[in-house]
Amino acid sequence: MNHRYAAIFDMDGVLVDTYEAHYLSWVRMAEPEGLLFTEADFASTFGRTSRETIFSVWGDEHQFDDARVAKLDELKEIAFREIIAQDFPAMPGVTGLLKALHADGFKLAVGSSGPRENIELVLDRLGIAALFDGVVTGSDVARGKPDPQVFLTAAERVDISPRRCVVIEDAPAGIAAAHAAEMVCVGLASTGRTRDELAAAELVVDTLNELSPETLRKVIGSAR
Repeated sequence: MNHRYAAIFDMDGVLVDTYEAHYLSWVRMAEPEGLLFTEADFASTFGRTSRETIFSVWGDEHQFDDARVAKLDELKEIAFREIIAQDFPAMPGVTGLLKALHADGFKLAVGSSGPRENIELVLDRLGIAALFDGVVTGSDVARGKPDPQVFLTAAERVDISPRRCVVIEDAPAGIAAAHAAEMVCVGLASTGRTRDELAAAELVVDTLNELSPETLRKVIGSAR
């Protein structure tokens, strides 16, 4: 076995179907604070850090200081973890694909702008934390997607060249980040996403069950 390739997985909408949980957690946080958060706001900021979302949605109307932003962020993420702890929607085929890639010799990493606590919860509930060679969270990077920092950091942690990495993403910003990192990308049309939105990816699928080690090697090889 050798580790010539790496697969880097976004978390939200890839490892677990968190679209509804994230949207509801934003609403649950915003309403008591007198803030309005719509599904259009959610769609336009999907894949960005919570801090970036706060400034994008409310920055023009409110002069939030760092302490206020941190508090809103904390309340939102607490609500999110409460929601998925009650109803954990693992993506179909996720554990089978991860086990197959690990057995085939792929290095595995998570590349997410989410908080470490969220990612640890998801990996624990999936029961596959030991399969990952590297985990990058929002606390590890200064810039969210579409900046490539999260994926370049993941490649460094698994010691694989970016040109030998494939990213599995469900958001246009994530696909752009993968390409900015000189990586190929598979777009997963999960909840709230259409295949057309993900058309910039080298391959677009509707479910993780369509992927295999051979498929991902071919995607990497076609770009090389």
